[in-house]
Amino acid sequence: MSRTAPASARAATYDELLGRARAGGLGPDPAALRISVAFTTRQAVRHEGRGTGYRNEVLSLRLAEAVGSCAVEPGALPDGAVDDCAGADLARLLAHPVPAVRVAALDAYLMHVTPHTPDHGARPVALPAGTSLEKSRARAEAVAGLLVLPPGSTVLVVGVVNSLLEALRSRGLGYVPCDLKGGVTEWGETVVTDALAAAGRCDALLVSGMTLGNGTFEPLREHALRSGKQLVMFAQTGSAVLPRFLGHGVSAVCAEPYPFFWLDGGPGTLHRYRADLPGGTR
Repeated sequence: MSRTAPASARAATYDELLGRARAGGLGPDPAALRISVAFTTRQAVRHEGRGTGYRNEVLSLRLAEAVGSCAVEPGALPDGAVDDCAGADLARLLAHPVPAVRVAALDAYLMHVTPHTPDHGARPVALPAGTSLEKSRARAEAVAGLLVLPPGSTVLVVGVVNSLLEALRSRGLGYVPCDLKGGVTEWGETVVTDALAAAGRCDALLVSGMTLGNGTFEPLREHALRSGKQLVMFAQTGSAVLPRFLGHGVSAVCAEPYPFFWLDGGPGTLHRYRADLPGGTR
């Protein structure tokens, strides 16, 4: 099978991309492909020297050599979802009633059809071995480096990651932290819960791929497209999905497929995409 990304692998909206996948318009017939392994990864984190911690839960689906993932709020995945996915054909999962299953299935399919390679527009970035905090900061530098902004600009950060906030401050950038859970940052800053309401007072958007699973990605993509603002995605969720929107509101993606940086202390690889580089939309 050819690994060259077809032009039809890109789409203007998430629903359009999902519909093309279900119809077999992006590659092999999804009804002929089966998920061999379905699993969840749960973690609780409190980095040394940090006063707050957080939890993650991720649904992952294995399709041949590819793994697709979607993060969910801890405890939100319905009982039996993993069992329902294992051995199922991809066409059924692309139409599954649980949004996280649909996202993980689409991610697995696109990882299988258009993996993170230079001929598909990916630029690898080595992630060095280190402690959980060292690796978190290294990833944050790779993500923040995709923003092209003068000092003093303000960035809406959707999906609060303290290392990302540190990386923005080191560049002289202000930020508005946003997360559906609300609360405060490590430094006592209020975390807003309505991303779209805050987007208008920001110069650029730095957004977690988790927005794909909770339904908040499309309004943010549309805002960026209308306003001409940079929208940079950092993606463990939908790492193979989000590059398909380069030039349709998304300006850059830092893709991080499973296994994620927080799973072990060894070296890893991130994959960066930009709309204005070969393999993007131009």
